[in-house]
Amino acid sequence: QVQLVESGGGLVQAGGSLRLSCAASGRTFSVLPMGWFRQAPGKERECVAAISRSDSSWYADSVKGRFTISRDNAKNTVYLQMNSLKPEDTAVYYCAGRTWGGLSSVAHEYSYWGQGTQVTVSS
Repeated sequence: QVQLVESGGGLVQAGGSLRLSCAASGRTFSVLPMGWFRQAPGKERECVAAISRSDSSWYADSVKGRFTISRDNAKNTVYLQMNSLKPEDTAVYYCAGRTWGGLSSVAHEYSYWGQGTQVTVSS
């Protein structure tokens, strides 16, 4: 089993930055492909970034060039650096871990989920 705990959310003005962290415990973290998802009210959960065991990364077009996903296996932590934030980035952000495979933007391919952290971007 893997437990995931997100932190770093909050309220920020448009154009600002936040860094989300996801601390993992349990099964060996370094073998897990990880992803960051978000869900805004009334919308489906969407993947914004994913990272493989070998640090290959994927980004949704809506965040490409503004968000950066990274991982520190020594700290069992994955990060999401979010710059140039926009009001449309407002959502609950979740980190997730897979038990197999590589990069994926598909929510149902992830077995482990954190509780989520709220990000609110004011205009």
